[in-house]
Order: sequence, then C-alpha cells, then structure tokens
Amino acid sequence: MKVSDILRVKGNTLFTMTPLEPLAHAVEIMAEKDLGSLVVIDHGDLVGMLTFREVIQAIVKNGGQVGETTVRGAMDDHPLTCSPETELDEVRRMMLERHARYMPVMGNRMLMGVISFYDVAKTVVDSQNFENKMLKAYIRDWPTEADPSDRADKA
Repeated sequence: MKVSDILRVKGNTLFTMTPLEPLAHAVEIMAEKDLGSLVVIDHGDLVGMLTFREVIQAIVKNGGQVGETTVRGAMDDHPLTCSPETELDEVRRMMLERHARYMPVMGNRMLMGVISFYDVAKTVVDSQNFENKMLKAYIRDWPTEADPSDRADKA
C-alpha cells in the first residue's frame, strides 16, 4: 500500500498558515477546526509544520502564554515529508523514528496533503481486517477431502 491510497480515502482538504501570522491565530484555527496540525506555506513553498506539540512547547517557553510569537517562531522548519508513492511500511518507520504524528505529502514540489499517524494506523488495521475476512471466507469454502473408503472402491 502507498500514501496515495490514504489520500484517496482521506480527501484533499488542507489548512495552511504563513510563517508571519501570529501563533494565537493559528491556535484559534486549530481549536475551531479540531486540527492537530497546520502546514506552513510561504510563497507557495512548504516551509514548516505546526502541530500541537510545537504550540505547547512555544507556550511553555513563553511562560504559559502565546504572547507575540509568530508561527515561524514555533513551527518545525524541517518537517518530515513523503511522496504519494511512498510505501506505507516506510512511512510507519519514518514516523516512528522521528516521533512524527503528521507528515506532509509532497509530489513534484507541490503539497498533495497531510497524513497523520492515525491515518496510517487506520489504513493498516482496515487492510488487516479485510485480509482476515478474505482468509476466513477462503477457509470456510475449503474443499473437503473425499472419504478414503471412496477411493478404495474406485481402485
């Protein structure tokens, strides 16, 4: 399975910010839209990722307040990315190594979407459930062997 399979199911709604916007505005949007991340875009290019982890770190660093911090001051400016063709096993490995919960998907330098660790886990579980059902159906339809006494009569 590939990242493109997740994007096909997930849809293509993206929420972005620019690096110079106030962090307080980003937090409002994240709360209002129930988002765990925002992609940070500057002049059409991906320049960072803002997740609740970076927001919390910025608030702690600022004495418990958002203050005048900008998105640039809080964002991860080297986010982990993948392409639509990246295999899901590779994405899981990458996300686990970096403790990344969100990953922008880039295709030809263009933002295609964002996948979350939840999206990856759900896809894996759904795939395993489907495979499980198929195996159970196969076993249920397993051909039974003829009675050994039948073979003796035909010999």
